[in-house]
Amino acid sequence: MVRCRAIVRGRVQGVFYRASAEREAYRLGVAGSALNRNDGAVEMVLEGRRDAVDAMLRWAADGPPQAAVTTIEVRDEPPAGITGFRTE
Repeated sequence: MVRCRAIVRGRVQGVFYRASAEREAYRLGVAGSALNRNDGAVEMVLEGRRDAVDAMLRWAADGPPQAAVTTIEVRDEPPAGITGFRTE
């Protein structure tokens, strides 16, 4: 199991980014969260198998069709054993 935190910048709020991330995370079997930040970015915590988290990060670099991702910053964290996926 691995865990990372990703800050996704660009046009990522108001374009169904979080809802799309939730659907993709469930499809890949990744736990975590996707939250809007005050600075206009989306912050995601992703936890699961390395291949699934890597696939989720590849998805996050593009996002849904309405999004325009400009940068994504990723840092690894210790796994916490979380389950499910939440958006706020």
